[in-house]
Amino acid sequence: MQLTKEIAEKKLSDMNMRDMPIMDYHPIPAMVAPDWFKKYKKLCHEFIISLTDSIEQLAFMNLSQDEFMALITGRKIPQNLSIRFRVPLIWGGKLEIDNMFMCWTFPNSQNLDRFIQDQNDANIVWLPNPATKIYVPGHNLSGGDGGNATEDRLSQMAAQIAASRGMEQ
Repeated sequence: MQLTKEIAEKKLSDMNMRDMPIMDYHPIPAMVAPDWFKKYKKLCHEFIISLTDSIEQLAFMNLSQDEFMALITGRKIPQNLSIRFRVPLIWGGKLEIDNMFMCWTFPNSQNLDRFIQDQNDANIVWLPNPATKIYVPGHNLSGGDGGNATEDRLSQMAAQIAASRGMEQ
């Protein structure tokens, strides 16, 4: 189904993702290399290690300290988090960190799958394109007047990890 930008934004709004930026894209069917999954797993590891620059967004994911540490050190992606491609590989997307973002599997990733699949036969598709590596819906970003202790704690932990890896933040 061919959507206009307004209809695409309305569909996302109906899915409680009214703040999800979208981009128009002309899908070009592409062959996916047989070894794509092996490369994808390696890239996922690189992607999650690169999240030390995304502590503020991670703080709003309400991860436990163990989940956060497992994620930021590249050991494990917490349950109910998904790494998604901005442009699917079958439409010419690249196996690159810049083509990836993370969001909740339920409901966000599942809703985005439906949103994209509904446009499967369109000449121009609207694809999710969050500004950062992590998409947290705006209604999950509100904090209290006293600040965000989780964000402060996670920021300190990330700074320690970055320092131990010899990285500047």
